[in-house]
Amino acid sequence: MSKRRVVITGLGCVTALAESADKLFAALSEGQSGISTIESFDTGAYPVKFGGEIRNFDVTQCVNQRESKRMDRFTQFAVAAAKQAVDDSGIDFSREDVFRAGVIVGTGIGGLNEIEEQHIRLLKKGPKKVSPFCVPRLMANAASGTIAITYGIRGPNFCVSSACASGNHAIGEAFCNIVSGRSDVMITGAAEAALTPVGLASFCAARSLSTRNDDPQGASKPFDRDRDGFILSEGAGVLVLEEESHAKKRGANIYAELLGYSANDDGYHITAPRPDGDGAAAAMKLALVDAGVDTDKISYINAHGTATELNDIAESAAIRFVFGEQAYKIPVSSTKSCTGHLLGASGAVELIVCVKAINESIIPPTINLRNPDERCDPRMDFVPLEARETQVNIAMSNSFGFGGHNSCLVVGKV
Repeated sequence: MSKRRVVITGLGCVTALAESADKLFAALSEGQSGISTIESFDTGAYPVKFGGEIRNFDVTQCVNQRESKRMDRFTQFAVAAAKQAVDDSGIDFSREDVFRAGVIVGTGIGGLNEIEEQHIRLLKKGPKKVSPFCVPRLMANAASGTIAITYGIRGPNFCVSSACASGNHAIGEAFCNIVSGRSDVMITGAAEAALTPVGLASFCAARSLSTRNDDPQGASKPFDRDRDGFILSEGAGVLVLEEESHAKKRGANIYAELLGYSANDDGYHITAPRPDGDGAAAAMKLALVDAGVDTDKISYINAHGTATELNDIAESAAIRFVFGEQAYKIPVSSTKSCTGHLLGASGAVELIVCVKAINESIIPPTINLRNPDERCDPRMDFVPLEARETQVNIAMSNSFGFGGHNSCLVVGKV
């Protein structure tokens, strides 16, 4: 029996750079940065004072004020991105078999803001003042559950939480649900809102973040010898996936086909990748096999590219191992240089970037890359500083997370 084909019919995102897929890709193509000084809380005692903060976000454009108050910020982002994606797809769930539709939305951390706020309330006012909505706001599956409730969807529904691989894992598992025949439509992606006092303090303590407070927009430098860490950001990316004949039957606009997915683990260290990139390489190989695509068919790789010391070296080594000499011909860029690192939501946003690259025939740049790191092999094409107009037929998106999680998606032109 032939493999059921899965297509992408809807895109939605909320990021510090832009709050729609079209606007995000336009900004990326212009090499813009969404990084700025943090305004939502006092960073006076912090060594890092900037991030990818979403300002003036109004979830009441999607839900009423009463409902919004029952959601943590990460769920609000997810709901807003999901509405964009569903509206974009044109799907009407009142006409669908809702048991054949599902929702899988990931997050690396979940309702961190809610945890912090309720802990402060507990300490100041006592246990009786903790909100009765605390649990439904902080739980990691709140986003997927809320989206299902919004559209009356009654098929597979769960949350994937695998650190910075969460978005790719969620999309990949949604893909598998359709391929297996269990579902015809899936709303999928990831959301994160960890740009909070504890979130920022934690990553500062781990020395994971760039400390270039004097130059926030120039701070993220993937594959550059002067990189000094990633930039903590927030947001969400959501896509609508459909079985191909289902999408065609309803006359949907099809952006691209999701071809393959892989997931594995380094089995090495809770935060550091394998130095030789062996786990990441294995994930890329598995995704290519699942997609039925040879290495010479890949037009673009959206790298995990965090701008941390270890990640960039390991990932570039993995790409060279998988693609051999072809690695020097494939454009590889890190859009985290523009958006910062959305942790669990990064993979979902970056798959949207890959889909837009295919549709717009533009590869977004790795901004701020001026001094390529010899250890990342400067013979590789990291698309420095400026976007590039070129045909993109098949793209690969990498996401790697704490815990050793590796995940890869392959998407192609229809």
